[in-house]
Amino acid sequence: MSTRRAIGVGLFGLLTGLTRSLNPAAAQNRADRPMNAAEAAAKTKLNAWTVGLAGGLLEGAPIRFATEIARVVDEADALHVLPIVTRGPAENVEALLYLRGIDAAIINSDALEQFRALVPNIDRRVSYILNLFPSELHIFVRPEIHSLADLNGKRVNFNTPGTTAAYSGPLIFERLKLNVEKTFIPHPAALEQMRKGEGGVAAVVFMTSKPVDAFLRGRWDPGFKFLPMQTEDADFYTLYLPSVLSSKDYPQLIPEGQEIPTISVPTILAAYNWPKGSERYARLARLVDHLFSRLDQLRAPGFHPAWRDVNLVAEVPGLRRFAPAQEWIDRNRVNHPQRAPASAASGAPTAAPHR
Repeated sequence: MSTRRAIGVGLFGLLTGLTRSLNPAAAQNRADRPMNAAEAAAKTKLNAWTVGLAGGLLEGAPIRFATEIARVVDEADALHVLPIVTRGPAENVEALLYLRGIDAAIINSDALEQFRALVPNIDRRVSYILNLFPSELHIFVRPEIHSLADLNGKRVNFNTPGTTAAYSGPLIFERLKLNVEKTFIPHPAALEQMRKGEGGVAAVVFMTSKPVDAFLRGRWDPGFKFLPMQTEDADFYTLYLPSVLSSKDYPQLIPEGQEIPTISVPTILAAYNWPKGSERYARLARLVDHLFSRLDQLRAPGFHPAWRDVNLVAEVPGLRRFAPAQEWIDRNRVNHPQRAPASAASGAPTAAPHR
C-alpha cells in the first residue's frame, strides 16, 4: 500500500470514528451509563453545599458583589457559592422566583415593588438577607443643560437593557414627568458621543454605587456636570432614598466641599424562602453564617469600597428578613439601628412553595 493510500485510509477511519462519536444516539448511550460509586459520591459532595447566586451583567456592580461574596464565604466542601451572570438585577427577581438552581439574588427594591402586583404572595416567597448598598442616581449632562426641565425633548441614554439604569432610570423620569427620547446603548459609547457633541445625546443616566470609574478616570471639558435631583413628592421616597454626590466622590467634577443632592435605590441580597428543614434552606443558613461572620474581610482593601458602609442590621421596608439571618443577629447581639422598624419586618415568614 502506498504512503498516500495509507494516509487516506487512516483519515477515513478517523472521520468514521468521529462521526460515530458525534452521533446523538452514541452520546446518549454514554450519558445513560450508570455512574460508579466514586462518581456518584463526587457528584453528591459537589452539590451538597452549593448555592446559586444571581448577580447581574458583567459590567455592573452587583456581579462584583456576588463574586466577592463567593471569595469570602467559600470553604472547600463546606460551602460553594456560584455567582451567576444574569440579565441584570432588575430581572433577578424573576430568576429568584422561577429559575432552577437559584437560591439567592442581588436585586433592587423598586424592581421587587413592581412584582408585587404580579405576584401577590411575593413576601411569602422572598426574604432579604442583607441590605447591601445604595445605587445612586447619576444624571450627567452636557454644558448646555442646566436643569432637569432642560432635558424635555432631549436624547437621554439609560445604558443597555437589563442594567439598573435601564430599569430604574425610565421609572424615575416618568415619575418626574420628564418626556425624553430614551436610548439604550452602552454607556461608554454614549459618553463618547456626549464628549464630541455627536448623536444628540444630552445626558446619560447611571444607577449604580458610587464612585463610577468613568467619572473618576475620564477628562471632561468645563460645563459637563451632574444635575441635582430633588422632589417634594413624599411618595417618591417610599421606593427611593435621599443621597448626595460629593467632591470626595468626584473631585474632578464637583468643587471641593460641595454636594449634589440625588436619590438612591436600595440593592439587597435576597433569598428564596425554601421550607425550613430542606437542604436548600440549610445551604442558605450556612451562607448567612459564613457571610455575617466574615463581613470584616469584605471591608478590607481590594474589595468594593461600598462594603465599608454595609450595615448588618439595616432593614428593608416591606420585606421580612430571612429567618437564619435574623437569628444570627439576635444570637450575636448586634445592635439594631435607631429607627422605626418596617411594618412588615416582624414575624417569621411562611415557607414558600417548592419550585
